[in-house]
Amino acid sequence: MDAGFTAEQDEIRRTLRELLRKRCGREEARAAVDTPAGHDPALWTALAGRLGLPGLALPERYGGVGCTPAELALAMEETGRLLAPSPLLATAVLAAPLILALGTDDQRADLLPRIAAGSLTAALAAPVAGLALTCDNDGDWAGGGRAGGVQARPAPAALAAPGAAFARDGDDSGDSVGGGQACGVRARATAGDGWRLYGEISHVLDGHSAGLLVVAARTGGFARSRTDLFLVRGDADGLVRTRQTALDATRPLARLQLRDVEARLLGEGGADTLAALARLGDTAAAALACEAVGAADRVLELTVEHVKHREQFGRPIGSFQAVKHRLADVYVQVQAARSAAYYAAWTSGLGTPPGALTADRGASGGPATADRGAVGALALAQALEALRGAAGEAVQLHGGVGFTWEHDVHLYFKRAAGDELLFGPVHRLRAHAARAARLFGKREVRV
Repeated sequence: MDAGFTAEQDEIRRTLRELLRKRCGREEARAAVDTPAGHDPALWTALAGRLGLPGLALPERYGGVGCTPAELALAMEETGRLLAPSPLLATAVLAAPLILALGTDDQRADLLPRIAAGSLTAALAAPVAGLALTCDNDGDWAGGGRAGGVQARPAPAALAAPGAAFARDGDDSGDSVGGGQACGVRARATAGDGWRLYGEISHVLDGHSAGLLVVAARTGGFARSRTDLFLVRGDADGLVRTRQTALDATRPLARLQLRDVEARLLGEGGADTLAALARLGDTAAAALACEAVGAADRVLELTVEHVKHREQFGRPIGSFQAVKHRLADVYVQVQAARSAAYYAAWTSGLGTPPGALTADRGASGGPATADRGAVGALALAQALEALRGAAGEAVQLHGGVGFTWEHDVHLYFKRAAGDELLFGPVHRLRAHAARAARLFGKREVRV
């Protein structure tokens, strides 16, 4: 493993940091948060037009830059430093990789160039449990065919169409995803079918403003249910989108109500959606870890600068040994989290899917792929803990001003708490990573 950055990676970081410093200052970020979209469209246009940020990890044939998820994770570190409100996480980290992995050729050709150009934003409408960061994603997290979640049914026109495909017991997979024992007939999801979605889902990142929604829904009813992904236009009839009040205002969340909404199946019928979501979870965790490290590093800088000038007993409080020790502990924690986040970003850029369970070593000399599924979750846990510690010390050492609206420190504290609520908590991230790596159980012997 080469721990150094390439010239291209350094250039991405430098250019992005310079642009954000000019276009996303303190006042600009606060103003963007209060807009209906929750971000500054002009900044998003600049990020897409000048840097190609939405398409950074997309292939060049779809208008992307052709980099790996590692470069995207490093870009997330820079946006995390300033808590820049943008649809980058929802569009480039969560939605676009699913379209690239599962979409048909026509869907990729239609959607990915627009996403890379920044003219189309997207959001993933699926519970965080589906990313398999804190638990297995083979349960009833998407409704399980019961009340709740989002359900999908073939449109009447699709059922009546000649040659409509059906599956009986034993034909399609689904027993491992809430499948029951009752016999029955259900519509098989195929790319050409029309579908209608109904249900509700909350806490969708940028779901109130995205032009495209990738919605996880259950098909097949109760007995033979499975999870599939569907594409829904942001202006579809029957779709009600409400922006929710969030702890972290820089991370806009929405509640979606789908009332018999028209949808298209993402990809071909029978795709292993759960495996794709688990792979996405690992790469997304690496990007989130880098973002949290950037935020932790920046709030530590703000605190160090503050203690150099705030005086108590006639001297700067930064000269007191107790304050130095506290900040030194934070520095060590942030640097450890940065190492873990960079390692997770590096493994996410390897060719072998991080969710594949094989016992061999990677061709790049990386970790065995059986361990890669735990890397992202562990790095995210380390980074969230570092951000929480750095933000907490910042509030304490800034005194009463640290948690006032006029100061920026409270925004970092809320980001730490909000990310733990969305993607954690830390102890569950670590516990699930330990189970995935079979740390406390039998595991295969590698030779």
